[in-house]
Amino acid sequence: MKSFIVLALALLVSVNCLGQSKVLQSLSMKSALLNTSIKYSVYLPDNYDNSKTNYPVIYLLNGFTGNETDWIMSGDMKAITDQLIASKTINPMIIIMPDGDDRLYMNKNDGSYPYEDMFITELIPFVEKNYRIKSQKTSRAISGLSMGGSGSLRLALKYHTMFSACAAFSAGISTDDEIIAEDQQSFDSYFGRIAPASKGKTGADRLTEPVKDYDVLRLVNSKDAELLKTVGIYFDCGDDDFLTIGNSQLHIELIKHKIPHEFRMRDGGHTWEFWRESLPIGLEFINSIFQQKRIN
Repeated sequence: MKSFIVLALALLVSVNCLGQSKVLQSLSMKSALLNTSIKYSVYLPDNYDNSKTNYPVIYLLNGFTGNETDWIMSGDMKAITDQLIASKTINPMIIIMPDGDDRLYMNKNDGSYPYEDMFITELIPFVEKNYRIKSQKTSRAISGLSMGGSGSLRLALKYHTMFSACAAFSAGISTDDEIIAEDQQSFDSYFGRIAPASKGKTGADRLTEPVKDYDVLRLVNSKDAELLKTVGIYFDCGDDDFLTIGNSQLHIELIKHKIPHEFRMRDGGHTWEFWRESLPIGLEFINSIFQQKRIN
């Protein structure tokens, strides 16, 4: 009888383990466009292996100098997502975390490293082929912090037919005046990743075409507002963050163009403590957009 109970408990533990969510870290996708492999991590919800369900997806982007493990190791992504799903605050979903490779989620302007093209034309089709992911706009969203925050906003609004929602945390948004006044080393190390010829430039000469292409504020002011309205937008920033002005200006520009959005200025700085608080808010916002089943 005792051995039977032990066996039953062992089977129960085994079944529970099979049903748990899991994170697969630092997997690789070979990119023909970049002529190299791009690493990514993936969160698969509870019971993924035992079901035939297709899931909505969020692409969760890391910040500058980070990689595909940041949200796992520092952001408590798995625990936060598990808790939200268990409490039925959000529906089960797949989360893809690609290595941003410090490329600002953009193409290098000399054509030598088209990261943005890789993301849109290779990575998204690749993960949709290899995981049970719903491929409609209504089930695809993007999120991220800092460089990944600006990257998620830019990609969502530029490719409005592909993404239904964006949740950006402490997005790397700066006004022209801030870019002009930025420390030379900071400017060169950041924008030099997409435009090497911009290194060393000062004053208004810094506002080159690649820098303008990076600018979410310009995107909002130049694109048809009716198209931007088809993307659900959430973003936040800490009141002690050096990116406060840019994020506040985005809020103002969206209001000017009457584009619906949610903006939160919360207590905090450019820290993981702030982003760990942002993630559940962003996931809940995106889930609410998924539930609306937009067809635009």
